This record gives sequence, C-alpha cells and structure tokens, in this order.
Amino acid sequence: MTNKTKILLIYTGGTIGMIKDYKTGALKAFDFGKLQKNIPELAQLDCEISSHSFDSPIDSSNIHTSHWVCISETIEDNYDAYDGFVVLHGSDTMSYSASALSYMLENLTKPVIFTGSQLPIGDLRTDAKENLITSVQIAALQAKGVAVIQEVGLYFEYKLYRGNRTTKFSAEHFQAFGSLNYPPLAESGVHLKVFNEYLLKPKRKKKLIVHKILDNNVAILKLFPGFNEQLLQSVLQTPNLKAVIIETYGSGNAPTDLWLVENLKKAIKKGIHIINVTQCSGGSVIMGQYETSEHLQKLQVINGKDITTEAAITKLMYLLGCKISNKLFKTVFETSLRGEMA
Repeated sequence: MTNKTKILLIYTGGTIGMIKDYKTGALKAFDFGKLQKNIPELAQLDCEISSHSFDSPIDSSNIHTSHWVCISETIEDNYDAYDGFVVLHGSDTMSYSASALSYMLENLTKPVIFTGSQLPIGDLRTDAKENLITSVQIAALQAKGVAVIQEVGLYFEYKLYRGNRTTKFSAEHFQAFGSLNYPPLAESGVHLKVFNEYLLKPKRKKKLIVHKILDNNVAILKLFPGFNEQLLQSVLQTPNLKAVIIETYGSGNAPTDLWLVENLKKAIKKGIHIINVTQCSGGSVIMGQYETSEHLQKLQVINGKDITTEAAITKLMYLLGCKISNKLFKTVFETSLRGEMA
C-alpha cells in the first residue's frame, strides 16, 4: 500500500505533447506511457503519475465545447482515484478552456492545473519540461492531507495563475500568459512559493458537481472607431442569439450614437443579454464614470467588471446552459462564482 499522491495527466493535444524526430525533423506525438523514462526528474516528486490521452489529440485552435465536456468527464470519472489533475493543452485557447472548466467543475476541492509549452518536449531549449514538472509538483502539493490548490489553475513559465483570470498575450515568448487583474497563486524559483492569501477556499463538505451543458449561442463584438449600425444589426439578428459581449473602450465606454442605444435597447427587450467588458488587458469596467458609459448603465447592460473576455464568454455559455432566468441573469453574471472577477 502506498501513501504517495496520485496525479492524472490528461493530454488533449498541443505542442507540449510533441517530440522531434531528429533524423527527419518532423514532429510526432510523445508517448506518455514512457513519460518517466524520458523525464526522469519526475521520480524526485515522490508521487504516482498516470496518463490519459485523447484518442485523437487536437490542436487547441480546434477546441470546441464538446472537448471541455470530455475533459470534465475524465476528471469526474477519476475524481475519487486521484489527488490532482494536470491538463496538457495547446496554449492558443488554454485560457478559454481553463475558464470553462472552472465553471463546469462546481465544488472542486482538488487541483486541476492547465499547462503547455511554446516548444516541443524534445527541443534543446524547450519550456515543456519545466512547465510539466512544476505543474505536477503543484498538483501534488498537500498540507495535512488536504490539497493546497483547490481550483483550476494555469501554470506557465514559473507562475501559477487562477485559470479564469488569464489571457495569452505572446505567441513568441516563454512567458506567454498574463493575469493583470489578479496576482499569481504561486511562483517557481529556487523555491516553490505559494501565496495562500490568494487561493480559493471552497467548502469541502460539498460534493463535486460537473456541469456538461454549455450553450454557445453567444457572440463577441469589439468596438473600434468606425464601428457601424449595419455590423451591429447583423450580429444582433443572428438566429438563436442569446447573449453578446461588447468589448468597450477603457473603463467601459462606448459611442453615444442614438442608433447604438436604440439597437441595444431592442436587443435587451428581446431577451438578449448584453455584457460590457473592457478591451484593455488590465483594468475594470466602471459604468457611469464617464458620459460615454452612462447610456449603457441606463440600459441595464450587464457590468463585466474586471473579467477577461475568455472568462466572460465561457461564463455566458455556462449560465445559459444552467438556464438561469432572464430576471436573475444580470445579478448572477455580476457575481463572482469561481474567483473570476472582483
């Protein structure tokens, strides 16, 4: 009998799961069955590591809501058998997936750590090994028999972030992700330092609930100088549309043109939820601070506060899937459910 912490690696696809054939230069899928043979450093973590791979690994640009359901079901099926989970995922849509899983896994009391890499695991200068090793180490952290991290995190280039607070901002640098509105949960240096004051503290007595219905009848509109009525109407008239995120300027500001106000008013009257999210990487929507956001406030547009676009769109899918009533929708969206907003 062993008391070692048990970690399940879930490989969905992405660069981290590739290895270079040095004879041909071609990339091929890494054999996770030989994980510890190829990365012997993992043996120093004193935990048992198992792996589960998608039947057909996918590029993260092809991620769909159905894949989020697959990941959540894998965690659900193995929840009692493992102490923590590491999800290996392509970096392009990792923030969307981490955000979605944070909502789908209600009452989570174990770590679910997303990670990936900018270079394949076999490259000379790869970031894959460090990201993978430290993600496993973080998932295995326990204090008095209880997991230290009890939420969905994203680990990349020496920092663990709350998953639903992240955005990918670089396609070239190893430091590919940022969390401008919330501090890191942990940092890896000579020592692994966890910032306990920033961690979610879920109620342990509640049983894990896995939500598998997501409604993707949603849209994102980014404002720009020259944004016109025809474009707005074409989106608002989309069949079965239920919610729209409008990425506004600065602290939630938008043009005061009458056509914008009237079209939004009609949409809201039809039951379409309109959410105001800033297109700035950091900062928050503060409707009413300027004249250019007062009209949105009067329309009862939903305040996205300091939520990221990735967390906002996945929260919409989740809440619509839960069939939250129109009467309560604004209140529920403006409430932090998994630490995704202030």
